[in-house]
Amino acid sequence: MKGDYQDLVDEISALLGAPATLENRDFGLIAFGAHDSDDDSAMDPVRTRSILTRKSTPAVRAWFEGFGITRATGPVRIPAAPDAGVFRDRICLPVRHRGVVLGYVWLLDAEPGPSHAQLTAAMEVAARIGDLLADEERAGADLSRELRAALTAERGWQYDMAVTALRTALGPDADGLHALVCLAPWPDEDSPSPRTVPGAAALCTLPWSRPGALAGAGEGGAARALAALVRLRSADNLSPAAGAAGRLRGTAGPTAVAGIAAPRRGLADLDVSWREAVSAARAATAQPHLGPLAEWAALGPYRMLTALPTTEPDPAVRGLLAPAHAELARTAEVFLDHAGQAGRTATALGIHRQTLYYRLSRVEQLTGLDLDAGEDRLLLHMALKAAKL
Repeated sequence: MKGDYQDLVDEISALLGAPATLENRDFGLIAFGAHDSDDDSAMDPVRTRSILTRKSTPAVRAWFEGFGITRATGPVRIPAAPDAGVFRDRICLPVRHRGVVLGYVWLLDAEPGPSHAQLTAAMEVAARIGDLLADEERAGADLSRELRAALTAERGWQYDMAVTALRTALGPDADGLHALVCLAPWPDEDSPSPRTVPGAAALCTLPWSRPGALAGAGEGGAARALAALVRLRSADNLSPAAGAAGRLRGTAGPTAVAGIAAPRRGLADLDVSWREAVSAARAATAQPHLGPLAEWAALGPYRMLTALPTTEPDPAVRGLLAPAHAELARTAEVFLDHAGQAGRTATALGIHRQTLYYRLSRVEQLTGLDLDAGEDRLLLHMALKAAKL
């Protein structure tokens, strides 16, 4: 999309023979034309600041808006105002869509200035920019609502309606290849615009249960996650989804993790993709070696463990999971992770074998399980892993 804006700004610059700058209605920089003039005054402080900081000062904004640019339907000439920091005359081309101003194209004004025909042609290009901004604004607002509806609805007519609405809003992109990303926890702020996340078709926030928080646990259980629907070029290349997740983690903070669902074409199984993305994020939280970016396809046994309902721990291991026995629980988990091989387990834990055997005997006493029995080992291993989820 950024390339489309740049092309249109360059087209206006060529039509009027002067470098143009495109800003949104909040005076945030979107694109600017190349400055290849030998006249250094063409790079006045307002243009320079807009390019370097991507915004204008309140004084500059107030001066410009005082000339009715929010209501204008054609070019507006604005004189310089050194007191406001505007040292050169300006021409403003309002960017509108269906009568609503969405942005502005700015040019420095100088004698003799562009002709009426040139300005008319430039306004036609500005109208095309307005169409793009309107499409993007719809994507940033409506798609968030429709994506949330599709991810929270139960299978049935409500789910079908939400997916249909999302498919309609996405247009041809809906039938393409996508991957869903779950990023959690997400800070208490609105979801970002898709335009700020390369490859993202839609984003929304959803409730998130922190790993380890049982249903109805109250304090510490409520949080939010961010869902991102990311376009892919091929099913064997998840780098666009990983790139979007990495960019979002930079906003969410260092404790955030991301889960990436298996790629799918179309939107029919969006609910399945979301469960996979959430499962991957939960696994990444529970097992740091899987994260901070975990792909559902690479979770191994956690694909099954994360599908289990959140319940109280099995009675046999409840005592072992008490804080007072954290070291014993860790010893048992490492022992089972190493397929019951005492030598490798002792090395991994940095303890003597006799210490390991003593700890394992304590585990058997606490749980009543026999670590020489395959089914008892399986129960203990599953319970220890599930407790972290």
